[in-house]
Amino acid sequence: MAKKTKVSATPATVWLKQLSVTFTEHVYDYVDHGGANWAAEALGLPPHAVVKTLIMQDERAQPLCVLMHGDREVSTKALAREIGVKSVVPCAPEVAQRHSGYMVGGTSPFGLKKAMPVFVHVSVLALAQMFINGGRRGYLLGLSPQVLTQQLGAQAVDCAVAE
Repeated sequence: MAKKTKVSATPATVWLKQLSVTFTEHVYDYVDHGGANWAAEALGLPPHAVVKTLIMQDERAQPLCVLMHGDREVSTKALAREIGVKSVVPCAPEVAQRHSGYMVGGTSPFGLKKAMPVFVHVSVLALAQMFINGGRRGYLLGLSPQVLTQQLGAQAVDCAVAE
């Protein structure tokens, strides 16, 4: 399950280190389609504290990054309303990879290949610590959610539905 090995740098960890952001590294055995709940179970973390990174797009095919609790889903209708666009849909995996520079399952909001707006569910910001992908499958970073607003400029939105 959980591994104790250290992984090499990713664009996410390089970006965070350049900004002197403190984080912890958590490596686990990745499982295809396991998602945030699998990661939480493998590391003994509450699924609500694991934050998934989703690459979506609006009706003009403009990419956006959405950060949501591992035990919640994004209401794309609510998100579209909140950010003032007609519609939001998840990107196809190959499109998400092209925009983010990360493989699906290893997407991090830090060090994205293409600049895009970042939106975070408001209750993520209330966590004492979050665990978010570090830019590689099977690799989470533990850090303060305040990094999302202070360093990424993430905008808080209320767009969750219970799983």
